[in-house]
Amino acid sequence: MNRRQFIQAGSALLTGGVVAAGCAGRSGTRFRWSTSSIHFKSLPFEQACERIASLGFEAIDVWCAYEQCPHLDDVLQRLGPDGLKAVLATHRLKLFAFSTYVGGYPKYAKLLGAAGGGVAVQSSAGPCLPSELTARMRTFFEGLKPQAELAAQQKSLLAIENHGQSLLDGPDSFKAFVDLNPYPSVGVALAPYHLQSLKASVPDVIRTAGRQLLFFYAWQNAPGTGQLPGHGPVDFAPCLQALADVRYGGYVNPFMHGHVEPEVMTAALTKSLKYLKGIA
Repeated sequence: MNRRQFIQAGSALLTGGVVAAGCAGRSGTRFRWSTSSIHFKSLPFEQACERIASLGFEAIDVWCAYEQCPHLDDVLQRLGPDGLKAVLATHRLKLFAFSTYVGGYPKYAKLLGAAGGGVAVQSSAGPCLPSELTARMRTFFEGLKPQAELAAQQKSLLAIENHGQSLLDGPDSFKAFVDLNPYPSVGVALAPYHLQSLKASVPDVIRTAGRQLLFFYAWQNAPGTGQLPGHGPVDFAPCLQALADVRYGGYVNPFMHGHVEPEVMTAALTKSLKYLKGIA
């Protein structure tokens, strides 16, 4: 299977997060929406799913033990793939992603595959000098081969997130990633928060990532709940247009870091999703 065929299959796997539909919105595209379980890390997994579904989200990104979020390890140890599928079916949620920053993708690979496959998100590597970028990116991909092959075996996709002071960081690193990526099972998880700290154009980077974009955090560089679209200062309409332009195949995932009480988060995500739907 070549890259184009795999990306097409990946889009089907992700249930068509962006679907062309005339007059569906300003972009001419119908988007689908997910959010991350870490927003409700103080709730048991089943209650987090219930809350996320009640807000109008269609899918979930299940988080590892980052900031003591218990959900992914609880699913692994208690529910297993069948239990996970049953919980999601109860709340009419799709499985979009596992975020595997703590523990690493291989720990959760079989669980993700047995649950039907999806995206696994992880970070890249340490920073490098601009003159070293091409060589370091090649080395990164060489080291990623076992995980890329595992993702393909598990009918899943591995998404590498950009971060400040990391290998996948600014616009040049995205271009190097896309040009050098040899694996159809590997792509990008794009975090606007970190690009904005560099004053980089998020829509331009979306277009650079193109069909290798597997996960999009609707997330901005601001304090507190201002990180969520519709709260902080960023106009996300150009980002949604860029996602439509590249026919992004995943869900749009409003996101923030920092713990707030479930009722506060519920209100914040409600406002954020209403805003995104209003500009889509």
